[in-house]
Amino acid sequence: MADVFVSYARTDEPHAKRVAEALRAQGYDVWRDDQLPAHRRYADVIEERLKSAKAVIVLWSAEAVASEWVRAEADAARSVHTLVQASLDGTMPPMPFNQIQCADLKAWKGNHSGPGWRKVAASVAALAGEPEKHENSRVTSNHLSICVLPFANMSGEAEQEYFSDGISEDITTDLSKVSALAVTARNTAFQFKGQSVDMCEVARKLAVSHVLEGSVRKAGNRVRITAQLIDGRSGDHLWAERYDRELNDIFAIQDEISKAIVDALKLQLLPEEKKAIENRGTTDVDAYNLYLMARQYWITGDFGDRRREDRVIRLCARALEIDPDYPHAWALLGLAQANLYYAYSGNEQLDDGLAAAEKALALDPTIAEAHLPLAWHLALHGREEEAQAQIETALRLNPDCWEANKEAARIYYRQGKVDDSIRLLERSTQLADSDFHSLGMLTAAYLARGDMEQVRSCAAKMTDLIAPVLARDPDNGAALAFVALSYAALGQLERARQYIDRALLLDPDNLYMRFNLAWPLLRFFDDKEAALDLLEPALANAGRNLVSLAVADGNLDRLRDDPRFQSMLAAAAARVGLNPESGSVTPTAAS
Repeated sequence: MADVFVSYARTDEPHAKRVAEALRAQGYDVWRDDQLPAHRRYADVIEERLKSAKAVIVLWSAEAVASEWVRAEADAARSVHTLVQASLDGTMPPMPFNQIQCADLKAWKGNHSGPGWRKVAASVAALAGEPEKHENSRVTSNHLSICVLPFANMSGEAEQEYFSDGISEDITTDLSKVSALAVTARNTAFQFKGQSVDMCEVARKLAVSHVLEGSVRKAGNRVRITAQLIDGRSGDHLWAERYDRELNDIFAIQDEISKAIVDALKLQLLPEEKKAIENRGTTDVDAYNLYLMARQYWITGDFGDRRREDRVIRLCARALEIDPDYPHAWALLGLAQANLYYAYSGNEQLDDGLAAAEKALALDPTIAEAHLPLAWHLALHGREEEAQAQIETALRLNPDCWEANKEAARIYYRQGKVDDSIRLLERSTQLADSDFHSLGMLTAAYLARGDMEQVRSCAAKMTDLIAPVLARDPDNGAALAFVALSYAALGQLERARQYIDRALLLDPDNLYMRFNLAWPLLRFFDDKEAALDLLEPALANAGRNLVSLAVADGNLDRLRDDPRFQSMLAAAAARVGLNPESGSVTPTAAS
């Protein structure tokens, strides 16, 4: 078991990562909840790790003080005298922990010489002993780690890309269930998609000991999968295989690949881990194929264009007709339904996703994404503490879940928690560096905070990121809006205006696009009337999600005293049952 357990609030994850890395550099075995296995209840794992740790570092902040999880972990450590405390932002520990010394890490940047860090290190050494010295590299240690590169689509059809991507994701998920193996997050690995890379360079860059690469060829009812495991230090092939089977054998092939890697690395697969790997949520290949297709639309579709949600809902519904007990399809269905329901209003035929999310959790309580429709429902009905609990649960279940980080950031932004939103959006963009939408929201959040240096930095990245998106999807409203914002932020106002005009010509009914185009018009063109012209039809047709955004968004503050804006916002809030001052449900609204 680990020498040191690190407890922290989710929004403080960058600090927790820095603390863990500093301790590992000193030779300690450190555990934090980004290492939660996918097949066990997180509460059981945390309790086990807490009890076995020789030292428990609790990182206090304003967010940590408000977290029941952090308080519970601190109390457990205090009771067995393993508690080490540090403050990240000057916040003092709450009672009764304020009776114990607390190191100050407010200005700490990761160096080993600061007084606050020396206090932490001394306390850890007193509790856990002096660490054994070893090379500061995961690659040169005995610790085994792996990156599953996205398998190449060899089908000759671009539309089959979803299938090869899905195979890569599933193998990543399978290997993450092996407790003795650290696995690079899917979205980190996917930054190398379509590139010709040196395997040793990938291993060095990601600090992993091994790399898995492969290809998928799907034709009719046949599938051919090749895979090879490569030593990250030497570049040697440790194992390679080609599978040429019927499509119905796809699950067996994935199981065989995962088990072959475990054998090649000479790892012991525990019985519960073997069972978890073999549990894919469905045994029906047709349902699985439909789910992979739906997820691809969800990830790459045009945000704000309801056709994305409609496609995902139809595909998931068809998958569930085939296999009604497919939890992942239920979870994705719930996300798409919630997004559609809260984007538009006045249509009682739309489903809010709650039933689908609850069905997913009843079938598999470890699916992080299934908590997100619940978080949206609670947040947009004024039940912020309960929404916070759902967000924390989702992030604890899967800290590397792109959807959880992104959706939580969107919720926080609507609650006026701009700094919290920025932290999660930064994480979201790291998890999926091709996700221009997260980067666009991050740009808007920095703009609302007035951090123009970061705004320009994000804008420069976004123009490059969006160019290939518009090349293959020229009427993508979200991309058009964010590239217009980017060029405006970079001072290229004429080019920004061209994209604004193009967006309104190609996708005038995209409510989110109209809303997002108001940002550059207000902040860089100082054109209030044009911004109001864009917002008026958007707010007239928007659901609670967009109306709550209009209430909280600092980028619209220049309109707050405008009678026209006040009138349209009040009318929209009354129509969807929101308080125009707070964005929460009014007392008279049905909830």
